Amino acid sequence: MPTYETLLVEQRPHLAYVTLNRPTALNALSTGLRRDLKQFFTDLQGAREIRLVILTGAGRAFCAGADIKEWRESSSVTDNRDGRQQLNFWDAMSRCEQPIIAAINGYALGGGCELAMCCDIRIASDQAQLGLTEVTLGIIPGGGGTQRLPRLIGRGKALELILTGKRIDAHEAFRLGLVEEVVPHAQLMSTVETLAQTIISRAPLAVKYAKEAIVRGLELPLEAGLKVEAELYTLLRTTEDRMEGARAFKEKRPPQFKGR
Repeated sequence: MPTYETLLVEQRPHLAYVTLNRPTALNALSTGLRRDLKQFFTDLQGAREIRLVILTGAGRAFCAGADIKEWRESSSVTDNRDGRQQLNFWDAMSRCEQPIIAAINGYALGGGCELAMCCDIRIASDQAQLGLTEVTLGIIPGGGGTQRLPRLIGRGKALELILTGKRIDAHEAFRLGLVEEVVPHAQLMSTVETLAQTIISRAPLAVKYAKEAIVRGLELPLEAGLKVEAELYTLLRTTEDRMEGARAFKEKRPPQFKGR
């Protein structure tokens, strides 16, 4: 894959290991980092050999949010809107077919918390802190926080956290359902890598369509979501991997999936 100014991207078999690489700035979302994230997830659309993405941060932060040092007065509302659209990596992430696992190694605040919520699965170090702190700066979450947080933890608690700008530790985030697991800091990456390898070992098309069914279904009424699931299930019944899975089960051996 290409190289990026503010991201370290290591490609392993079927896996892209992506590290936000601005440790002295706590991986704050600078213009360059936003641009690189958008470009990476755009590039990923054509990388079929990649089945999963692990996203983490260098140093003691996952991502501390917007880079306040870059803030300046916008000349107009239109300029502000156009500038945000050019750096809108959220949409590129939301279109990503591969599962994205966030390895939250430290601070995930403001836009950094929104970045973590845009991932599919979140595993947190016991040293992590999370929060949507924008109201303390006179703004509101602008990267999906007001929409994703209530869907994850419920309306009331989301309002409490957003309206106060409160930070919470990893264990509270787990209790609320904001992260899926909390592990000792030293075990974070090994835990995430084990989970990643388990997912990668499954039938690639089944993993892809399972994610699609869940993501699309959450935006639909139940009846419409069930139709999406049925359509994708029917497609999978025609694949070679489905037949290989059945043969391997009967022969009591590990399946050899090929993504076909």
